[in-house]
Amino acid sequence: MQARPASPGWQFWIDRGGTFTDVVALRPDGRLVVRKLLSENAGRYEDAAVHGMLELLAEDDSSQARITAVKMGTTVATNALLERRGARTVLIITAGFGDALRIGYQNRPDIFALDIQLPEMLYTETVEAEERVSATGDVITPLNIARLETDLQAARAAGCTSAAIVFMHGYRYPAHERLAAEAAVRIGFEQISTSSATNPLMKLIARGDTTLADAYLSPVLERYVAQVRAGLADVLGAAPLLFMQSHGGLARADHFHGKDSILSGPAGGVVGMAATATQAGYTQLIGFDMGGTSTDVALYQGSFERTAVSTIAGFRITAPMMRIHTVAAGGGSILKFHQGRPQVGPASAGAQPGPACYGHGGPLTVTDANVLLGRIQPDFFPTVFGPAGNALIDTAVVRAKFAALTTAVNAEAPKRLDPEQLAFGFLRIAIEHMANAIKQISTQRGHDVTEFVLCCFGGAGGQHACQVADALGIDSVLIHPLAG
Repeated sequence: MQARPASPGWQFWIDRGGTFTDVVALRPDGRLVVRKLLSENAGRYEDAAVHGMLELLAEDDSSQARITAVKMGTTVATNALLERRGARTVLIITAGFGDALRIGYQNRPDIFALDIQLPEMLYTETVEAEERVSATGDVITPLNIARLETDLQAARAAGCTSAAIVFMHGYRYPAHERLAAEAAVRIGFEQISTSSATNPLMKLIARGDTTLADAYLSPVLERYVAQVRAGLADVLGAAPLLFMQSHGGLARADHFHGKDSILSGPAGGVVGMAATATQAGYTQLIGFDMGGTSTDVALYQGSFERTAVSTIAGFRITAPMMRIHTVAAGGGSILKFHQGRPQVGPASAGAQPGPACYGHGGPLTVTDANVLLGRIQPDFFPTVFGPAGNALIDTAVVRAKFAALTTAVNAEAPKRLDPEQLAFGFLRIAIEHMANAIKQISTQRGHDVTEFVLCCFGGAGGQHACQVADALGIDSVLIHPLAG
């Protein structure tokens, strides 16, 4: 790759996704080098980002094999929210408002739905604190510390390790929240988020939701940051470890919190898209970031579009974020024939077991459809698949599984299909999912989508960019050499 000016040490830029982790490094001699690894590979390494960096450093036999900066975007918190794998959290809220966050704003996104599916709440226990402060700061009911400590001991005994404290008017008069936080420290909670520190704004529901997300996700992030630090303990030194936040800015690891991490990975993609496309002379951009688990789309017209209120995986968060729309259509989206029709996603095969072609017994996915149709050719892929992690992608298992699925489909379908036709049909469904996502951020907001350039990135983006562009009537696609 083209050399850049020499650097006093190694600089790393990392995208830690749900399926793959990408490492881009600037060597001290000015050359760019890259690594792409499975995000989960228990047999070979604990963390893909650390493994990729140490591998590259090991190849440097000069005296300059030291790190000067690490900048990382990660979907660790996003995946924890999607899969509900955060910390067990207790919600501590003013007495009488224990179900306020569950009730929320009583929105009905699908107005005609007869069976309304409410998202699972992030807290497992609720403590209603005996306290109340008026909107003008008058203490109506003093905080009953003794009762609060008793309730918190019960929540701690029930397995809660994280606490979210949300009191009425706490954003303006935080004294009671601080006293409650001190009580939680004494009881032994590991993570304590107060609404007055996390999101000091009006409106109990929005403030409470954001504080709850912070308490739920921050421990997950702290464990991941600690894992990265431990893995780089011998080589990081005083170099800054920076993480991309949801609004597109970088934060030091010690200041990287749950509420600011939801769109860490996708936001980094939008920032990179804007920088590279602007250098190429384009300013009307639609970002098309297709990874292994999902596809993120964003619109750029010379400036970043941001929003203060977002709904991620059915959960409301009030914090500055890039305006990014996500759909569950990635290279790992699972293909199935269900209820008499072919379906793509929303479930994903992830990195383990991954698509069927990875050789770990995974299901058929969008990636496998591309393998069957010859759009993915094994000889151009690294030998990192199979049980031992040293094989090419397995085309034989893909053909066998598609043959079996085709037989099952033909038993119900009025028209007989061959495996290639079925694979092409699944791809068309995935393409429509992604094209509709782009319409939501463009056409449905009054933009003429044909005036934009489709800026493609992500590991699976290049396989589908032209088809997505055709579906939208876009005639220009921009793909950076390191887009994947």
